[in-house]
Amino acid sequence: MNPTKEFRDYLISQGAALVGIGDLTAVPSSDYPVGIAVAVPLPKHIIKDLQLAPTREYYELYTTLNDKLNAIVTAGEEYLISRGYHAYALTTDRIMVDSDNHSSLPYKTVATRAGLGWIGKNCLLVTPQYGSAVRISSLLTDAPLTCDAPITRSQCGACHACVRYCPAHALKNTLWRPGMPREDIVSVSACYKKQRQIMRKSTGIDTDLCGKCFAVCTYTKQYLKQKQNIISQ
Repeated sequence: MNPTKEFRDYLISQGAALVGIGDLTAVPSSDYPVGIAVAVPLPKHIIKDLQLAPTREYYELYTTLNDKLNAIVTAGEEYLISRGYHAYALTTDRIMVDSDNHSSLPYKTVATRAGLGWIGKNCLLVTPQYGSAVRISSLLTDAPLTCDAPITRSQCGACHACVRYCPAHALKNTLWRPGMPREDIVSVSACYKKQRQIMRKSTGIDTDLCGKCFAVCTYTKQYLKQKQNIISQ
């Protein structure tokens, strides 16, 4: 069997809904030449609730999905190491972020390089299959895997649903391009401040979660309309 397909199928067997493999040789912050991006979608009923306000169920699911992603990329790391390659799973406990909650190698960077999607006007990854209603993680390696074509252009077009419905008015209606500073798309401080206010009001929990911008995304709504679950790929 093709080693790349075998590895991709293995990650799907571990619970990944989407798997992409990206060339990171041109990414200065990566110590590895290859990045694997994985994604899992949020359940549809959670997304529908988020169109109104964040819920305690969403808060609990956030942790559950992070744990699931950590397990998937850790399994991928062990798989590659057992075959003689170097690999490093970017689990949530390994990610280093600065005071602005920015990491040197964001999951979103790996995901766009791996062809999973583009960065939307909501500053989140947008996938054709699930819109922005995904949680993502990454795994780095020197294994000679066949890379997918990167996505280098936004597909949001004139749509600005996320901008219009952002409770913080933090989104700037900017079409993403690779290497663009995050602040060109979103006012991070305004976003985080409003998220905390909304979460305290709707759930009593003091944390920065909202979800409105991906719940109203046009691509997310296309996912919500689908009667059958999307086949993992």
